[in-house]
Amino acid sequence: METVELKVEMVGIHEKRLRKCLSKLKGIEKVEVDGNSQKVVVTGYAHRNKILKAVRRGGLKADFWSAQNELLSAYASASYGSLAFNNNNFGFF
Repeated sequence: METVELKVEMVGIHEKRLRKCLSKLKGIEKVEVDGNSQKVVVTGYAHRNKILKAVRRGGLKADFWSAQNELLSAYASASYGSLAFNNNNFGFF
């Protein structure tokens, strides 16, 4: 059994579309979706390229998950709560 991790750009409504695309593939045992980090973990016997192709065919932007995605996700979640915007700092004349 193989585990494939994907980064899929989606909002909440796309999860249903994602699951529908993957349900057409044979050999998929389990699909886990983390909407906050846009990470999808697919477990089963399907080839990883077929999984990626099925998700893209469904109209979603997807790529294989990398260590860089993990770092960006951790950085974004750690700094997201501390972002503050001040209109005076943008440098408009």
